[in-house]
Amino acid sequence: MAELNSTLLLEVALDLANSITTTDRFDRLLGSVRKAINCDAVVLLSYQGELLMPLAIQGLTADTLGRRFWLKDHPRLAIICQSSSPVRFPSDTELADPYDGLLLAQAGDLPVHSCMGLPLYSDGQLIGVLTLDSLKPDAFSAIAERTLELIAAMSAATLKTAIQLKKLEQQALQAQHLVEELTHEALIRDGGELIGQSQAMLALKSDIQLVAGSDYTVLIQGQTGVGKELVARTLHQLSRRAKRQLVHLNCASLPETLAESELFGHAKGAFTGAERERPGKFLLADGGTIFLDEVGELPLSVQSKLLRVLQSGEIQPVGKDDVKAVNVRVIAATNRDLAAEVAAGHFRADLYHRLSVYPITVPALKERQQDVLLLAGYFLELTARKLGIRQLKLSTAAQSVLLQYNWPGNVRELEHVISRAALKARKEAKAQDIIALLPQHLELAEGAVSATHNPPAVLPQLHSSGLSLKTATEEFQKQQIIQILSQTGGNWSLAAKQLDLDRANLARLAKRLGIKVEKTVRS
Repeated sequence: MAELNSTLLLEVALDLANSITTTDRFDRLLGSVRKAINCDAVVLLSYQGELLMPLAIQGLTADTLGRRFWLKDHPRLAIICQSSSPVRFPSDTELADPYDGLLLAQAGDLPVHSCMGLPLYSDGQLIGVLTLDSLKPDAFSAIAERTLELIAAMSAATLKTAIQLKKLEQQALQAQHLVEELTHEALIRDGGELIGQSQAMLALKSDIQLVAGSDYTVLIQGQTGVGKELVARTLHQLSRRAKRQLVHLNCASLPETLAESELFGHAKGAFTGAERERPGKFLLADGGTIFLDEVGELPLSVQSKLLRVLQSGEIQPVGKDDVKAVNVRVIAATNRDLAAEVAAGHFRADLYHRLSVYPITVPALKERQQDVLLLAGYFLELTARKLGIRQLKLSTAAQSVLLQYNWPGNVRELEHVISRAALKARKEAKAQDIIALLPQHLELAEGAVSATHNPPAVLPQLHSSGLSLKTATEEFQKQQIIQILSQTGGNWSLAAKQLDLDRANLARLAKRLGIKVEKTVRS
């Protein structure tokens, strides 16, 4: 059997020693492995208990990095994780290959080929897996066991170094397990992971890491569908309150008459319908975190009471004279420009400044196009599991369409596009194990800049030279809403969809503009 050349081993060690960042270290590791062992694809994966998460890839499609491989769905990976030594699969094995259809060197199904996996152990514990694939059958049969052990040891040391660097950033008492627990908890949730390697996403993750450990109030800003709730959940998971409750409240869904009660609670008989005493969301969140989604929709009358909580940490339930002290971290989110809302008199300036102690802006998907394929890979794997499909992949043409699209609906739109396309492709594919999504399944126009098909609005001719910008803006909004409502026959849900607004927000805006909320639209 072929032994690893000692000179090559020294070169590999020196190359890894010169690595600076974790990503660079992983890439150099895979490059070094391919120098030692001729293969068509190599992947480094982190072990997360129930699944394997790719950390670096070579020779596979870009979306592979966004996938998550659940061991119960991938028997080859499960066997590697259960082994204490390198595993070489027979070229004619009938076990499904997790990378079937994803190899750059082979379009379509993988033919008979070689597959090998190296379990990576540190201090007796499995921390990851290194997999190698070659289109040449029996390509790995002549490699000495000692060679594979050395490569596994180098890979495990590289992965362990990266893990230790992450742990050093966490609190000393929780350093050993915190990263694994948080990552695991995030991964088992639908859409529970911040995926992306673009500069915009790296900046966002840096902001989250910076402020998460403090108790600062955070204001998360961004368009609808960018993942503001996910950012809030990540902030909580990385905070000192991670083991306490995270209470979510959508302010846009609160009727003005019940908003104060929902936030701060009420006494029995405080108002009609208050048949029993009820704690508010702030009391439920005591000791933990409260997430106020769409905080820009709060009525002005309630904003002053929220300000009191932020200033003094005290709440007063409706119908009670006594106050209660609460220890709650506040994270708020909005898709509105609150600074503009303050200028227009729709939001309190003092509350805005209290909420935006540390503002975070979540980038739109069109600002981080290089993350599209990673996110697509994540949603492909998620959708495949939901629909019971062994393998979902993107055709080259479909990848091009995704990269060219402008994503007005952001990450949420991408998820829905993948889900719909998978259903259409499955219907056409019949009993195939590997289903490829084609451009026609996505139903996205190349280079499209909007998800809607409405003609561009025509600005109204406002014949009054002394008209203020605020009045002109409100007049234009009023005309647009009336026009869309007329087109939809008074269907507020459909009108809200065409205007890219939440239905409750549209109704509230219409009321402020003096538009009657009736089935038949009146100007």
